[in-house]
Amino acid sequence: MAVTRDDPYGPFNFLVTISPESGGEFRGGFSDCSGLNTEITYADYREGTEPFNRPRKIPLMYKSGDVTLKRGLIAALDLWQWVSQVRSGNMLARATVVIQLRSEDSAGVVATWTLTRARPSKWTGPTLAAKGASDVAMEELVLVSEDIAYE
Repeated sequence: MAVTRDDPYGPFNFLVTISPESGGEFRGGFSDCSGLNTEITYADYREGTEPFNRPRKIPLMYKSGDVTLKRGLIAALDLWQWVSQVRSGNMLARATVVIQLRSEDSAGVVATWTLTRARPSKWTGPTLAAKGASDVAMEELVLVSEDIAYE
C-alpha cells in the first residue's frame, strides 16, 4: 500500500514472485526489473455538427509493456523450464508475476505490481568472457503480459 512521504523510495529493495498456472512458485533474486508500464491508445473523433474545429480524444484500449528481469545465473533451472514450456507450444504456460517494492528497512511492502497471464518472450544467457574474475554471469528474461495492476 502506498504511503505518503516526502522522499522517494529507493529502487534497490524488491521481490519478484512467479506463480505459473500449472502450479508451483519461484521467487527470484533479481538484480534488475524494468519496463513496468501501460499504454493507452486513443482515436480522434469529431461530429460534423460540433462548433469547434478539433477532434475529441476517445480512449480505445490499453496494453502492458514488456517487463525485463535480470539475475545472476544460479544452479536453478526454474526460469529455463518455463521458457521451454512456451517454446514447445504450451499455450497454458502462463503465470502471475508479482513485483513488490519494499521499504528501506524491509518492514513492509510499499507498492505492488501484478502481471496477469505473463509469459516469457525472450531469454538471454550470460556473456562469457575470460577477462574478469569479479564479474557475475547474468541471465535476462523478458516477459509479456495481458494486464498490469498497481496497488
